[in-house]
Amino acid sequence: MTESRPHALFCFGTLLDPRVQTALFGRTVPTEAATLAGHATRPLAVAGDSVTAAGGRDVRPTLARKLGATVEGGVLRLSDRELAAADDHEIDDHVRRRVTLASGETAWAHLDARPLRAAARIVIVGDSIAYGRCDPEGGWAGQFATAHIAADEHAHRVFNLAVPGSTLADVGEQTPALLPPRHPDTIVVAAGINDSAVPLAASDTGIDGLRDITGPLDALLATARRHHARLVVLGPLWLDESCTGDFEGLRFTAARALELRAALRTWCAEHHVDHLDLWEPLRDRPELFVDGLHPGTEGHKELYRYLSAHHC
Repeated sequence: MTESRPHALFCFGTLLDPRVQTALFGRTVPTEAATLAGHATRPLAVAGDSVTAAGGRDVRPTLARKLGATVEGGVLRLSDRELAAADDHEIDDHVRRRVTLASGETAWAHLDARPLRAAARIVIVGDSIAYGRCDPEGGWAGQFATAHIAADEHAHRVFNLAVPGSTLADVGEQTPALLPPRHPDTIVVAAGINDSAVPLAASDTGIDGLRDITGPLDALLATARRHHARLVVLGPLWLDESCTGDFEGLRFTAARALELRAALRTWCAEHHVDHLDLWEPLRDRPELFVDGLHPGTEGHKELYRYLSAHHC
């Protein structure tokens, strides 16, 4: 039987304990000392976790981004079966994501399942919905920025670089040059509905943003990894097709938006990237939209409430 290719997993806690390794993997695993830059540890309150319950504790340390900090730990080389066992060992509030070690090696690590809760310096890129069009209060992004910075004014930053009308291809081209001075640990790509638009002009019928969204997403993921940042893909929103009509020479339909949603979910699942699905919060609530596409003030408040409850 062919052995699976070893997976590098960065650990700093119980998975480095030989007794835990033996219980999980049926063997002790050689540990290679490793350092994870740009991270620190912080306590995470947990509920219903068998490992912490056995120790009589209701908190467990987790990784969090922190500029200039490091976490000392080790790398385990695991088979497919062992990696799955390590996933099962972790609490429900953790997910496995890619990180870059101080050595330059890419490895798996278990991070907070709520990506915005774990973030400090956040860059938001996207289209007019992320920009906050139709809401003089700055949209969901403005509300999120206010709360995020207020939680830790010294360390927290939010940079909203969204540009109305942008597609994923536009975002992929524009973003790399904007990141260096902002030192992001999290990049939120607000994938709206521009990639699902169908041009009404006969001469533009060959233009289809849904034909290949994987190229821009692959480029954005590579950009995030170069900055040791966590990529988070957000959207799209439900739309009221009865009100969209001919919108600036484009047609937007629910069917195309759902196709975009499915493509984003599939790509994120295949690449272990966080996808924050914003379809349901405004679904079948046309009164929260200004023109069928853009939420108004109350719509953006609903989006912010949803993000706060599920991802922050």
